[in-house]
Amino acid sequence: MACSSSTFLLSLPSSSSLPHHHRLRPIPPTPSLSLLRGPRFPNSTSLKPKSSLFSPNPRLFSVKLLAGSSLGNTEDPPTLVGEDSAAFDLAKQKISSWIYFAGILGTVLFVLDVAWIDNSTGYGKAFIDAVSGLSDSHEVVMLILLVIFATVHSGLASLRDPGEKLIGERAFRVLFAGISLPLVVSTVVYFINHRYDGQQLWQLQNVPGLHQLLWLSSFISFFFLYPSTFNLLEVAAVDKPKMHLWETGIMRITRHPQMVGQVIWCIAHTIWIGNSVAVAASIGLIGHHLFGVWNGDRRLAIRYGENFEVVKRRTSIIPFAAILDGRQKLPKDYYKEFIRLPYLVITALTLGTYFAHPLMQAGSYGLHW
Repeated sequence: MACSSSTFLLSLPSSSSLPHHHRLRPIPPTPSLSLLRGPRFPNSTSLKPKSSLFSPNPRLFSVKLLAGSSLGNTEDPPTLVGEDSAAFDLAKQKISSWIYFAGILGTVLFVLDVAWIDNSTGYGKAFIDAVSGLSDSHEVVMLILLVIFATVHSGLASLRDPGEKLIGERAFRVLFAGISLPLVVSTVVYFINHRYDGQQLWQLQNVPGLHQLLWLSSFISFFFLYPSTFNLLEVAAVDKPKMHLWETGIMRITRHPQMVGQVIWCIAHTIWIGNSVAVAASIGLIGHHLFGVWNGDRRLAIRYGENFEVVKRRTSIIPFAAILDGRQKLPKDYYKEFIRLPYLVITALTLGTYFAHPLMQAGSYGLHW
């Protein structure tokens, strides 16, 4: 927005190229945005300029256009009706809660390994074999796995309100995770093992600089994680799980960051792999997240009513759209909403995951799913 406005400003005729009766009156130097008041006129009502963005003076029109952009907004942002995302107050943390979290995480991983991942004791291989028996096409099997996961994941999310009333918030979270985790592990392992088994559609891996560009894209995609992901104590049901109405941080850029991040990740990996299995996986993942856009807004509207409508008006699905059209007013210190511990952790985990790719691949190959 700023770039296009600057180009428009430079394209306007200078005062020296205008006829004498159209030249700008000299304006004395003034601080900040006092130029928006326009040139000084005699004390006559008929001569006073009207307060409008569409000033007959082209230079003043350009200044007002630039100043009116949310990117350069100097007004105080409106009062929040949602929550501050990615906030982490170390002073409020309890050591006992994090010890409890570590114990729960260890227990979950152990049960997942014994009951699902380990081929000698778990049901993961039997599940993959059953789905694979439906088709000889890796693309079709990939899509079936994604449809199963999406149906369970979004279905349980849609049943969250009545489910929590029936069995409680913590019990429903355990049920949700207990069913979703094995399915997501199966889908990821199958993708890793069969990502190069499809029909090759293009081969761009030798293009100079492409690996670096796609790596950067994948890295950025993880910063679009939905803020509730950072609430680890709620994810593990140590704290009572809540449905949050987030409004700051990444939510100012897009109201559905998980979808945007998934699209970026899918595009990057599909370009790199370049075959039909990658295309099928991307279609399934993006389709699931596009459904999540509608379903997520629907659930938040039911839970928060008018407060969600306020947040919806201030935000956008398409990244930066609400900022560029002025609906989202960024505070002057907006960058501070990202200088927080959760984003530092995401940075470390994303880098660690990249360097751990060989280990992840070796572990998946060993399962023979």
